[in-house]
Amino acid sequence: MTALARTLAVHGGAALIAPALFYLSLVYLAPLLWLLARSVIGADGPTLAPYVDLLSDPFTWQVIGNTLRIAALVTLLTLVIGYPTAIALSRARGWPQILLLVAIILPLSVGVVVKAFAWQIVLARNGVIGQLLVATGLFEQAPQLLFTQAGLVVGAANVFLPFMILPIYSVLNLMDPRLPEAAATMGASPFYRFTRVTLPLTLPGIVAGAAFVFSMSVSMYVIPSLLIGDRFQTLATLTGRSFLFMRNEQLGSTTAVLLLVLSVAIILAASALARRVGGMR
Repeated sequence: MTALARTLAVHGGAALIAPALFYLSLVYLAPLLWLLARSVIGADGPTLAPYVDLLSDPFTWQVIGNTLRIAALVTLLTLVIGYPTAIALSRARGWPQILLLVAIILPLSVGVVVKAFAWQIVLARNGVIGQLLVATGLFEQAPQLLFTQAGLVVGAANVFLPFMILPIYSVLNLMDPRLPEAAATMGASPFYRFTRVTLPLTLPGIVAGAAFVFSMSVSMYVIPSLLIGDRFQTLATLTGRSFLFMRNEQLGSTTAVLLLVLSVAIILAASALARRVGGMR
């Protein structure tokens, strides 16, 4: 290839990606830079006082603890439900597999606000879950599930469940189905085959699904607002409350930057763990 051709190829590639870079800079980078600048610029110039004041407040650490605890519980519940569902989906064939895929993917077309309002109805004392618990005899009267942490975890897990199932399912599809059979022919028990063959091979999918669900659970705003209310604060709801109700842009920007740092740290840690798990296979 001549020097002229190489130059044209380089400049042609730059011209192709320029519109995408401009769009990403305008829509994503500019707002992030505005948030960062708004959080460190005070009346007298640049300052870190907003971060010092925020992190020195015990209430902030309570909010961070609420955020991480709810995200961890939602991730755990989606993993417990999603892993066997992904296995069933990978082993199904024909119409059963199509129906399972439709049941998993179709809810993604429904907005989060609609799902959260639906869970308000389901979790109410006269809702489906409460009446079912009374009918089974476990409770004399329907327990309070709406506006509780348990109701929030259940509702959020329902919304984010597909993001746990699909990564695990994609990894299971890549796994050679003859491996568990080979282990069985050598006398391995079902438990041994699962813990030594299936589970290690699906760890990248588990890590990816957990990263998706955890990062979305950390930053969710609508679901906690509708299912548990303002008395239980997370970083996302505190950010929204700062902007919408208190009209404190600096506090909102500071909490938003903390939330962004937390989400990026989760993604980086999950990526490093996925690479390590992939290298151990």
